[in-house]
Amino acid sequence: MLRMVLYSVVQAVLMCSAQSLFKMAAVKMGDFSWTWAFFRDGIFTNWWLLASGICGLVGLLEWMYMLRVFPFSQVYPLTSLSFLLGMVVAVVFFHETVVWQQWLGVILILAGCGLIVK
Repeated sequence: MLRMVLYSVVQAVLMCSAQSLFKMAAVKMGDFSWTWAFFRDGIFTNWWLLASGICGLVGLLEWMYMLRVFPFSQVYPLTSLSFLLGMVVAVVFFHETVVWQQWLGVILILAGCGLIVK
């Protein structure tokens, strides 16, 4: 059980990192256009995008392992840990305002995860 939770935390961190890096890559890209300059400068040399892809790929491979080893009915709800990580990243790195209702929603989701894992 502890092993499943640890794998879930690592997988949630990887997927949250992938999405956060993807957001940073999207901001760095600038306005979209069908020009070589956009693809050259905005996509092909965007290291944030590469880092996002690497985190996403490793997270996907870990997810495949988890689905093979652990019961789906327990491991799938644990992906909700990414909601908590996403909120923390939004506040700490993107300086977004998160209202108390959003925090309450995340707490309720995590409480549900705890009940499912028990």
